[in-house]
Amino acid sequence: MAYESRGEPHGVMFHSDQGCQYTSLFFRQQLWRYQIVQSMSRRGNCWDNSPMERFFRSLKSEWIPEIGYSSFEKASQGVTDYILGYYSQASYS
Repeated sequence: MAYESRGEPHGVMFHSDQGCQYTSLFFRQQLWRYQIVQSMSRRGNCWDNSPMERFFRSLKSEWIPEIGYSSFEKASQGVTDYILGYYSQASYS
């Protein structure tokens, strides 16, 4: 979703921890398909991924309703609004 909404940019990097979902053959093939460079934090070093952990903490505590969303579509739109609107703007202030 983010890749397409930004006009399929070149030179994109995807950073994550070394979780099995990110090291799987399927996931790595998808990155290769879109020519996205994969970056992973060092094994056992939690500080490498702390910016993303902070992002998800903020998303969960500041944006997602305590009772959740009533549908997948509302959840998708709400999270998109947070990422593209509120969170992106707050990062630059």
